Amino acid sequence: MSNGTKNIAILGSTGSVGRNALKVIAALGKGFRAAALSAHSNYKLLAEQAKQYQPDVICISDESNYEALRVELKDFGGKILCGGAGLVEIAESGGIDIVLTSIVGVAGLAPVLAAAKSGKRLAIANKEPLVVAGRLLTETAKANGAEILPVDSEHSAIFQCMQAGCVDEVQRIILTASGGPFRGYSAQQIRDVTLEQALAHPTWNMGPKITVDSATMMNKSLEVIEARWLFGLPIEKIEVLIHPESIVHSLVEYVDGSVIAQMGTPDMCLPIQYALTYPQRVKGIANHLKLDELGSLNFEKPDVETFRALKLAFEVAETGGTACAVFNAANEAAVGLFLDGKINFVNIVEAIEHCLEKHEVIRDASLEELLDTDLWAREEVNQCLNPNTVKK
Repeated sequence: MSNGTKNIAILGSTGSVGRNALKVIAALGKGFRAAALSAHSNYKLLAEQAKQYQPDVICISDESNYEALRVELKDFGGKILCGGAGLVEIAESGGIDIVLTSIVGVAGLAPVLAAAKSGKRLAIANKEPLVVAGRLLTETAKANGAEILPVDSEHSAIFQCMQAGCVDEVQRIILTASGGPFRGYSAQQIRDVTLEQALAHPTWNMGPKITVDSATMMNKSLEVIEARWLFGLPIEKIEVLIHPESIVHSLVEYVDGSVIAQMGTPDMCLPIQYALTYPQRVKGIANHLKLDELGSLNFEKPDVETFRALKLAFEVAETGGTACAVFNAANEAAVGLFLDGKINFVNIVEAIEHCLEKHEVIRDASLEELLDTDLWAREEVNQCLNPNTVKK
């Protein structure tokens, strides 16, 4: 860190989290700088960001867009990298203080582990690092003095609530879920839902994959596994409650009976900023909550029989190892088929169950074994969900 400035790498700067992070950094002003940016294939937006924010280095992970990016940035004074190796180079660079990662899929595992080995602060927005490689990542971070701070709104809420006590004093943590578009549906009603219905989220404006995950409650299921590793708690101390207003982002109950909640508008700028400025709180661009306009706040238990992914999540989190990688990869592959109109909504969870039943778990898996498992689960989904025979 030079002159007190925090140099931040945003891996996935062209996505919604990355774009919001750039706004947050710009609003924070002096003391914070976007020093490195990366994108997968959106080289045009990455080039625009490079021109506007003047980072020291950028990376396009899809190497086929490398030359096109260079053409767009012929006068760029910084370094232009490509591929997975470029992401790792940024993550372990001595000139970077904070690595904010929102790379979709397992492509982000290697740079996240590289940042952890380098002892940096990791601000994690995507689920894969902790879901797929939770044990490996947390052990690597601990061994090298790296910090892991959550950017996901629910985990950021828990992290903030846990500043009120220590881990040994926690009775349970409660992740809140909106319930998605099918809250209150029966198992029979779920069988008839359409892609259009699944993409109509009542609260959040998200990408199609995450929106479908919310509809199956897979999004919350993955968060259960993340919480297991982020906060070092046994799975029996983690619960989920449906909260359709999405104002209380999560809660922590302590052994003395106190329940601490973190509230705010559905706005990602606040958790992004807190991960960058922690332990300080500073004025930012997040929308402020107007309590007098809220009306009522409602909470209810989730229906784990209709939304079976949530029940599976607790079993997978308890099992650990490569089961978590199967859970994540099988879902991604099945959701992809659903978005392409090749399978029905209910086939998503059926594919996950199939892969978990067939898989032989490796407990203390290496990164290579986790990546192999990820690939196996995706291939297995495509074999078991033959679009010619599944969709009716």
